[in-house]
Amino acid sequence: QLQLVESGGGLVQPGGSLRLSCAASGFRLDAYAIGWFRQAPGKEREGVSCISGSGRDTGYADSVKGRFTISRDHGKNTVYLQMNSLKAEDTAIYYCAAGDLHTLVVSDYEYWGQGTQVTVSS
Repeated sequence: QLQLVESGGGLVQPGGSLRLSCAASGFRLDAYAIGWFRQAPGKEREGVSCISGSGRDTGYADSVKGRFTISRDHGKNTVYLQMNSLKAEDTAIYYCAAGDLHTLVVSDYEYWGQGTQVTVSS
């Protein structure tokens, strides 16, 4: 059974940093494109960043470009989302997902983790 598990969320002050991790059990993550998505209360789930199976190609939402960095560690079978210069509007539940295409489109992804809460507040 394919499982994705996110970790690394928490409470951070504006301007701070967090690193989210997406780990897999039961399959190799590098066989899939991985996307990070987020959903704030009362809002639709939105794409934040994505990475191809090889790790050579990445994509970012305009709202996080220059602040967030996605990467893979093939040896640890893990994908990371480094989030710097965090803002209050980054507060949301963050999900990782696996699919065939590295896009920021929710429906392009088949497998989802349970999410991790990120709260940016002073």
